[in-house]
Amino acid sequence: MSQGPRSGLAAVSAALLAMSRHLEVRDVLKTIVASARELLDAQYAALGVPDDHGGFAQFVVDGVSDAQWKAIGPLPRQHGILASMLREARPERLADVRKDPRFEGWPSAHPDMVDFLGLPIRDGDEVIGALFLANKNCPKPDGGCGFTEDDEELLAILAQHAAIALTNARLYERSRELTIAEERSRLAHELHDAVSQKLFSLRLTAQAAAALVDRDPSRAKGELQQVAALAAEAADELRAAVVELRPAALDEDGLVATLRTQIQVLDRAHTARVTFAACGVRALPAAQEEAALRVAQEALHNALRHSGAEHVDVTLDRRGGGAVLRVTDDGSGFDPQGIRRAGRHLGLVSMRDRTNGVGGTLTVESAPGKGTTIEMEVPGG
Repeated sequence: MSQGPRSGLAAVSAALLAMSRHLEVRDVLKTIVASARELLDAQYAALGVPDDHGGFAQFVVDGVSDAQWKAIGPLPRQHGILASMLREARPERLADVRKDPRFEGWPSAHPDMVDFLGLPIRDGDEVIGALFLANKNCPKPDGGCGFTEDDEELLAILAQHAAIALTNARLYERSRELTIAEERSRLAHELHDAVSQKLFSLRLTAQAAAALVDRDPSRAKGELQQVAALAAEAADELRAAVVELRPAALDEDGLVATLRTQIQVLDRAHTARVTFAACGVRALPAAQEEAALRVAQEALHNALRHSGAEHVDVTLDRRGGGAVLRVTDDGSGFDPQGIRRAGRHLGLVSMRDRTNGVGGTLTVESAPGKGTTIEMEVPGG
């Protein structure tokens, strides 16, 4: 607050706006922590969301490098001052956290922290998180804390709005989980219907072949060829449904790792060679990542089921603050002049809708006998 009321209010406003922009829980947590550290000019900030087993379901830090964080080791448990904040639901402002009787030490790679300000994040009577800062960037009074009462009041305001943003994000994720569950249920019914029909036809055809094998071997051979074709179609239906399911790993692993895993599976499942390469891609907002994943799945589905391609290459490259996804195959291709007619058959309408929905652009290059390249560019956050 030392910069004056106008700049202080502007900073608070910017922090609250930043929190309200995000719907994903992890994005909200990162924004809260970064906003708190910047607003109170601290060297370190962290926010922990407790689980039901004495640990933290999520723990987000700001001011610690990725290498430091990796070296520190497992997430902290709910002990010492963190446990006190969660249990007693009161603020803690300390001149030297290391001298507090509740202090239980840090891992060897943990950065050294002195003055400390922490408080719980509450939703009604429930404590849904603990927000704390350390090492305020200011001259310290002898034996005193760099964090002031004004800092504590400001952090309390931020925590109140953080509780709202976090609760809204949780509700959004719950809503999305229900939507995904409904989509999975729909796909399960479609899969059951489609594959059941294929298997029923396959069984009848196999019975016909068995009946003909002695008296008409030529017709029996034709029926067996039909059995093989029906079995292949059933396998394709299964693969298509598996690819369409949104992997739960996307939220945890990100777009690059999720695409790599899916493409490895497709490469093993199909005779075509399917490869993936990524270069310099930063994490994208959740909506952009899901849209890119869906477009990649649709393009791969087309290439592997309809084009007769021998090679399908997928690349994901950084472009500015966003990314460019490119899916290229050496298959049969199609006439771009007939794209309206082919659009729905190849899922191009769906791909364009998904791309436009996140502010991106989609281009399609193809020619009969020349393969197809689908390129999607999406902005960053």
